Amino acid sequence: MIKRFSSFFLAVLFTLSGGLVSAAQDSEGQEFNAVDMIMHHIGDSNEWHVLTLNEGTADEKHISIPLPIILKDASGWHTFMSSSVAHGEEIEGYTMDHGIIKSTKGIERAAMFSLIGGSQDSSSVFYDFSITKNVAAMLVSVFIMLLVFIGIARSYKNGVPTGIGRFLEPIIVFIRDEVAIPNIGSAKYKKYMPYLLTVFFFIWFNNLFGLIPFAPFGSNLTGNIAVTAFLAIVTLVITLFSANKSYWKHIFMPPVPLALYPIMVPIEIVGVLTKPFALMMRLFANVTAGHIMILAIISLIFIFKNAFLGLASVPLALFVSVLELLVAALQAYIFTVLSALYIGMAVEDHDHDHAHNDSDSAGKDTLVA
Repeated sequence: MIKRFSSFFLAVLFTLSGGLVSAAQDSEGQEFNAVDMIMHHIGDSNEWHVLTLNEGTADEKHISIPLPIILKDASGWHTFMSSSVAHGEEIEGYTMDHGIIKSTKGIERAAMFSLIGGSQDSSSVFYDFSITKNVAAMLVSVFIMLLVFIGIARSYKNGVPTGIGRFLEPIIVFIRDEVAIPNIGSAKYKKYMPYLLTVFFFIWFNNLFGLIPFAPFGSNLTGNIAVTAFLAIVTLVITLFSANKSYWKHIFMPPVPLALYPIMVPIEIVGVLTKPFALMMRLFANVTAGHIMILAIISLIFIFKNAFLGLASVPLALFVSVLELLVAALQAYIFTVLSALYIGMAVEDHDHDHAHNDSDSAGKDTLVA
């Protein structure tokens, strides 16, 4: 155990040291900007940057994994690899600046949902359908999940899980026994187990991949609000389409005096929408905050320009990184629990009349006593 922990400690320390060297080289000859460095690491990109050799010298070399660029503007579709414009080259009126595709034709990237709503003039914008770093990371994580769980399913044909299945089986059973059944009920939980397991392991795996800050897996996928918003919307859709009459009756005919309906009904409707919003913001904020904290601690060395500060900041950053291992699993668990809770509230049978009768009977018993 000590040997494994020591190996993990050295691996993480080496990773953080690589980031320190890169940050130091970036700051040579110019004022170090911690905000730009942090936003660069947690933001999306049109290329998958691995490392930079001899940075700041004439022999500087960037090692990146090229990603497909797919653009559409008034002149038609444009497809090429990011490596074609990675060093300032221009292709079909487009180039790449700090990992982001930009147009040299004086047009801007279209705003979100403008393609659907038609709110922008198509001749003055371009639509970006590229495979970005976050999209590529998502595809890689999905491939790994399929590889892992198809292997586990095959091992179950022999009756006993093998390999990684032995490690993941208690987690799967935990999600079933401690999350799905208590919140949804033993009669209805099986229908929602595939989604709950998928969302848990998807968030957990990508949280772990995001903790590798200076490597190809170092994408901030679960810290991207578009990803967390989609996961929350899926939970909302499942909840609404699974809701029974009792759920809708509780919203539009709450168990309150009729005079309070103008107040309570809008509150109940807003409550339906705020639940997925809380799911979205909680995962996005916690994951992003963890990444920012680690990078901010590293930045202290170059903000104060004191190498001895590394004796404190590097171990502190390492401690936060190890703590983030717990947060990675915790955030996946919280998202899954709340999703199961919201679904359980929608499928639960609410007997308002029975509840009213019980309360009236209790009041009469009290008066008699």
